[in-house]
Amino acid sequence: MAKQDKMRWKISSEELSGFCAQMAMMLNSGMSIYEGMEILEQTHSASPNAKAYTELKEAYIQNGTLYEAFKQESSWPEYLVEMTGIGESTGSLDSVMSGLSEYYGREGRIRRAIVNAVTYPVVLGIMMLLILLVMIVKVLPVFKRVLGNFGVEMTDSGNAVMQLGISIGWTMLIVVAVIVLTVLVCCLLMKFGFRGQVMGVLRKVFPPLKSISSRIASARVASVLSMMISAGKQLDEALEMVPRVLDDEVASQQIGRVRERVAEDTSFEDALSEAGLFDEFYTGLIRMSCKAGCVDTTMAKVAAEYETRVENSISNLISIIEPTLVAVLSIVIGAVLLSVMLPMAGIISSIL
Repeated sequence: MAKQDKMRWKISSEELSGFCAQMAMMLNSGMSIYEGMEILEQTHSASPNAKAYTELKEAYIQNGTLYEAFKQESSWPEYLVEMTGIGESTGSLDSVMSGLSEYYGREGRIRRAIVNAVTYPVVLGIMMLLILLVMIVKVLPVFKRVLGNFGVEMTDSGNAVMQLGISIGWTMLIVVAVIVLTVLVCCLLMKFGFRGQVMGVLRKVFPPLKSISSRIASARVASVLSMMISAGKQLDEALEMVPRVLDDEVASQQIGRVRERVAEDTSFEDALSEAGLFDEFYTGLIRMSCKAGCVDTTMAKVAAEYETRVENSISNLISIIEPTLVAVLSIVIGAVLLSVMLPMAGIISSIL
């Protein structure tokens, strides 16, 4: 795996946001980039990524520009590298760094929301596995021995009920184990560079994820366009940059259609409307902003709105998954216990 990919997973979005915010503050204060690099190196000397800051400072000394320093190291996200080059070439590196800080801050919040959405169901699933395993392997044999000590043979119907309960327990145990294992495998594959492929499959088999992924892509598109346009770049250059930060194949194809339509002299707002990348309400806002000349600020607003919608969608999904898992766990455990208690109650009543 390329060094860039490795480092992209080591340096979190939160740390990238903090790095860009520090750079923006230093540039706004009139401090030179070299002085800023020295301060950053000292600040992050105890960080797990301390070597990355040291190498960045050394690369800057060798090349003289921050863009070339980033590019030489190949250890920073491509979007950060390219936007740094744009900022240096247009003399707006401070505002670009400030925008990047906001962008990676949004990315960090979305990533945390996704991690929280996955973590709780996985933990609850593991708890279900352990409880079911204890019930089947430890508790049920005890009940069987208790029934045997009564010296009364179990009826066929009672035996059938008990076997049914055991079968339900084992079936749920296997189903939950497969689901938990699948989630863990998907997380590992995404961590080691197969994010796009995994997300493509998950979007097909889990419809709610398709909607959330689409909104994440819309937020990223709006954020990138806002930054690129505010940095003084032409629309075609901004659209060319967008696919580099997307892992949603559908959104990438939509941006491709927008570029094609813009190249055919279709207006940007019409091309966006045809592609269906944004909801009709936001498309209307963008259409108005194109006429008013404030596309960058409107795109930033749209990005923030979609980020909020992503967080709300994830929260709603969790609010459905959590009680569902608890209910399933309660029903399965109750079925397993009843499968033993009912025959036992019948035997006790016959003895008495």
